[in-house]
Amino acid sequence: MLSSDAGRAGFHPLRVREVERLTDDSVAVTLTVPPELRETFRHAPGQHIALRRVVAGEEIRRTYSICAPATAAPLEPVLRVGIRLVDGGDFSTYALKELSAGDTVEAMAPAGRFVLEPRPGRFAAVVGGSGITPVLSMAGTLLAREPDASFCLVRSDRTAASTMFLEEVADLKDRYPDRFQLVTALSREEQQAGLPSGRLDEERLTELLPALLPVADVDGWYLCGPFGLVQGAERALRALGVARKRIHEEIFHVDDGTATVTSGPVTAPASSTLTATLDGRSGNWPVLDGESLLETVLRSRADAPYACKGGVCGTCRAFLVSGEVRMDRNYALEPEETEAGYVLACQSHAATAEVELDFDR
Repeated sequence: MLSSDAGRAGFHPLRVREVERLTDDSVAVTLTVPPELRETFRHAPGQHIALRRVVAGEEIRRTYSICAPATAAPLEPVLRVGIRLVDGGDFSTYALKELSAGDTVEAMAPAGRFVLEPRPGRFAAVVGGSGITPVLSMAGTLLAREPDASFCLVRSDRTAASTMFLEEVADLKDRYPDRFQLVTALSREEQQAGLPSGRLDEERLTELLPALLPVADVDGWYLCGPFGLVQGAERALRALGVARKRIHEEIFHVDDGTATVTSGPVTAPASSTLTATLDGRSGNWPVLDGESLLETVLRSRADAPYACKGGVCGTCRAFLVSGEVRMDRNYALEPEETEAGYVLACQSHAATAEVELDFDR
């Protein structure tokens, strides 16, 4: 049974099995899952885990996608994540420069809805940089489990030397030559074969994708990477007639100034009270001026689920039972989720005197 998002705030200490250098600025970290936690850490292809460390009394959490194929019982789950160095990134700097086999890190159970459960059909992905990480798990799991499925991967990187998981992707091509299609674009380096150098923007993808495969026949498109690439790929697919429900997205990097406001302007009440249900227990607390609803819960419930606090990972997803909120940014929830009433607690601010959230739904 796959882990659910309910009760996902708990951390478990896991021993580092291996730290493998992928490029000058990235590593793959494999964690050992003890027998008693195997079902807790059994992931769906595309899910991520949150890792935590405490430095000088300050808690640092970051989410990283699992790159290994998903396994089914009784096999041991393979918990391997890709980590790329981010300028000023406390956890990524630690992972690249200090973390080694035998160390212990704290990890949450796998979470996230950017997943591809194996089934027959034609699937495709457009990824940039470290966006390959969850898609590598998707493609590897799909091709191994479902003989009537195919996968097309369109990936963009700066140079060949900066490309993560080169060997793993090449292995998929060798094992499934008739069902795995790979197209690589380098933005800062010419290739001897393949696409000319340059970024994969909306215009280029609109021209390229129909030449690669029958766009309308693809059962699911998976877009992952920097904000600009994902948004450009979505616009290209919509222009080519792809239904929104067939497009799935996960943003890895969001530049300042690109915030997406997902609710209209509202006037904040003079004071608000938040009622929240988490792991079967409810409480209500006053919302302090300017704080997000996640911050309100964290003042009394340290187990409230969160990781990035930037509206990207979706760990703090909650159902809006009653009241209204203003959500500043949303890069994690699909349109159908927001329409169904889900919000990101880290980005939500009370817009009515009474607000109720349910983290368990």
